[in-house]
Amino acid sequence: MKAFPENLRNETLSRGLAAYGIAPTALTYAPVGFGDYHWNVTGDDGRDWFVTVSDLEHKAHCGADAATAGTGLRRAMDTALTLRARDGLGFVVAPVAATDGSSVVPLGERYALAVFPHVTGRTGEFGERLGDADRDRVLGLLARLHGSTPPVTTPATTLEPAGLNGIHAALDDLTGTWSGGPYAEPARRLLAAHAMVLRARLADFAALADRVRRDGAPLVVTHGEPHPGNLIQGADGYLLVDWDTVGLALPERDLSLFADDPAALAHYTGLTGRAPDAAALALYRLRWSLLDVAEFTDWFRAPHEGTEDAQVAWDGFAGTLEELADRDRGAVIDSN
Repeated sequence: MKAFPENLRNETLSRGLAAYGIAPTALTYAPVGFGDYHWNVTGDDGRDWFVTVSDLEHKAHCGADAATAGTGLRRAMDTALTLRARDGLGFVVAPVAATDGSSVVPLGERYALAVFPHVTGRTGEFGERLGDADRDRVLGLLARLHGSTPPVTTPATTLEPAGLNGIHAALDDLTGTWSGGPYAEPARRLLAAHAMVLRARLADFAALADRVRRDGAPLVVTHGEPHPGNLIQGADGYLLVDWDTVGLALPERDLSLFADDPAALAHYTGLTGRAPDAAALALYRLRWSLLDVAEFTDWFRAPHEGTEDAQVAWDGFAGTLEELADRDRGAVIDSN
């Protein structure tokens, strides 16, 4: 995030770091990523850390409210720790434990702190396309992850994305005026312009979910968002970060990012003996888009300001709705 978290002081962050035995001599805010807040920290022993603060009031994939999101985030971080320590999955960039063994330290009721070792390497970017060799390396990591025994802390996932009811509520509230902030009314108008397409995609999703449930394929440990923006290319290969989305799901949850690449899917089959299911791939690709629509719709219906982060959210909202419309136009072309 570009902006600092609301009502979180450096003194509060320093007290949280003390739970890890870290006495910071330098706290540098890192305006990277979208969703969480990050700092580069140097301790008085000279060690460098990467620190993440999560806003539990806006962590719907971990829980519906701050309390349940805190529990969900802790389970996710515990899972990452187990995957690295127990299963030897060295590509898992897991948090370090606090002095009491906790993977996450609360900073009041709203925020939670996780501390990670500083990792050196080249960070990828969301939307970046990997070359064939790098793609296959990442698929190799996913195959190892999917073949691991799920830690008991692994969060469950649902096929329906968090906030799906919020999309339905917003579609039923297009005739009034939205007044939460500068993007509220433009968001209502944009959603109204795409309402027919969005309702069709919601129906598609429901049909795909019913089909996938009937198939009853086994669930595995998935990362949830193994795109290049969550990859660091280090000296010993790729590392995978941002494990707050880890969860039990079909492997297609991760593979949907490669769904338009038959060679990638064939490589995964060669590694695991399992051929990805086309319906499950389509489900999770659509789920990704609907999850974004849900998050951004909730953002713009709620009180907000015209910040740089809000502009990023607006661009993502408009782009996702246009992508869904393009997908609809492509379906019409294919049917003719």
